[in-house]
Amino acid sequence: MRPLIGISCRFTTDVAWSPTFVGVREGYINAVLEAGGAPLLIPPQVDPATLRQMYELVAGIVLPGGADIDPALYGEEPHPQLGQLEPLRDTSEFPLARWAVADGKPLFAICRGMQVLNVALGGTLYQDIDSQYATTVEHEAGSKQRSWTTLDHPVAYSPTSRLAELLGTTESSVNSLHHQALKDLAPGLIVVGSAPDGIIEAVEGPGDAFLLGVQCHPEQLWQAADPRWRRVFRAFVAAAAGR
Repeated sequence: MRPLIGISCRFTTDVAWSPTFVGVREGYINAVLEAGGAPLLIPPQVDPATLRQMYELVAGIVLPGGADIDPALYGEEPHPQLGQLEPLRDTSEFPLARWAVADGKPLFAICRGMQVLNVALGGTLYQDIDSQYATTVEHEAGSKQRSWTTLDHPVAYSPTSRLAELLGTTESSVNSLHHQALKDLAPGLIVVGSAPDGIIEAVEGPGDAFLLGVQCHPEQLWQAADPRWRRVFRAFVAAAAGR
């Protein structure tokens, strides 16, 4: 039987006059399905009791990409370059991250998801890399009318990390679609991947539980651009199946 994998959702609309709907990009669903999991979408507007009920149903959690995180949640005023916020996602995803870490439930946090994980555990963010961090790496390259499968810059991985073991390498090139990044690392997280400019690109937890955050979008890479990411999704789902 496939383990249930909870994927948190976002609000969106297809056209300006359309009612809002809730969902995720199909890449997350396809990656979980291919890895052997059964996706269960978690809407952001549920009340705390229902959120906990849905959390208890699933064997693993995916926190996907999306909009910026409210800087008030890490004690800062909004920066002029702060983008769109998703307050209901903040409200639902922070508990999901904290519960999963506390319970050792497998957690795969992707792009915004890694930022949620860091802030939920006490870390902070650069609200806008270009204006707050000296770099020549174009971290938001993929957001500028480019394919999400384009490999934009390299990432160096810690040789002893779970991620390096799964990818079978200590360096790979990734897509890059973010203008925010981890600044102060939360207690309990370990940096296992960095861009050439030092921006944090991957984190793990210190124990045996599957706790992984990446700044890239591997759900867009595993099919053709870099099939090694398939192994990461499979390991995540296997960890969920083993609970």
